[in-house]
Amino acid sequence: MRVVTMALNLPGPAACARLREWGAAIVKVEPPAGDPFAAFSPGWYSQLHAGSEVHRVDLKSAEGIERMHGWLARADVFITAQRPSALDRLGLRGTALHARHPRLCHALLTGHPEPDTEEPGHDLTYLAECGLLTPPAMPPTLFADMAGAERLVSAVLALVRARDREGRGSSLTVALSQAAAWLALPREHGLTHRGALLGGGYAGYNLYATKDGWIALAALEPHFAQRVAAALGMKELTREMLAAAFAREPSSHWASWSREHDLPLVPVPSS
Repeated sequence: MRVVTMALNLPGPAACARLREWGAAIVKVEPPAGDPFAAFSPGWYSQLHAGSEVHRVDLKSAEGIERMHGWLARADVFITAQRPSALDRLGLRGTALHARHPRLCHALLTGHPEPDTEEPGHDLTYLAECGLLTPPAMPPTLFADMAGAERLVSAVLALVRARDREGRGSSLTVALSQAAAWLALPREHGLTHRGALLGGGYAGYNLYATKDGWIALAALEPHFAQRVAAALGMKELTREMLAAAFAREPSSHWASWSREHDLPLVPVPSS
């Protein structure tokens, strides 16, 4: 599969790196100034683009846009992360694009779905909209960007499958805000709120302080919970009893103990 991408920053390149792992040939077209992500995280940028063909092209010039159409003529998939209005000005969306490249599959990465595709945003705002932030703490990773990258991979595969079945290319839009909303579903359904079953309310699925750090215990299934209780000599699991037990030994002890008893327990790395 041949992929041409104009997607800058993180989600598009992350999706292309996944596709490349599965054998896709990637051609990345960047503006003359390059991809801003190369300055934000040069090491990760290099890793994400390893094995890809990267070109800096001025698509506002006639020569540049013809070079782009040359790559698209040989491509199966076109990935973009620009606003639809910018793609329209370049003739790289919708009817204009498919008239020239009828078998091309176009995956459009946007911040929001229709009719708000022109609205600006980034990972932080998408998470905020879905209730996935706890101010003043910043999120520990770029959840919406990485989930959006996986959604983009799925969209590409669905587009290629439809093209192979129907004989013509089509388009799909992947909105990062919808990827964030997907991640928020456990919270929306009451599973991860503070004090809920998976939000600290169940003793067997919780974080516990040890003698020198923290551990994460995920004994959610009854057989795991019973095994924890038996190994610790408890009739039932309570947060108070587990907290007292785990505080007696260092995290490394509990890591070995969990392997010995085949339990889902791991140390929490210190930040």
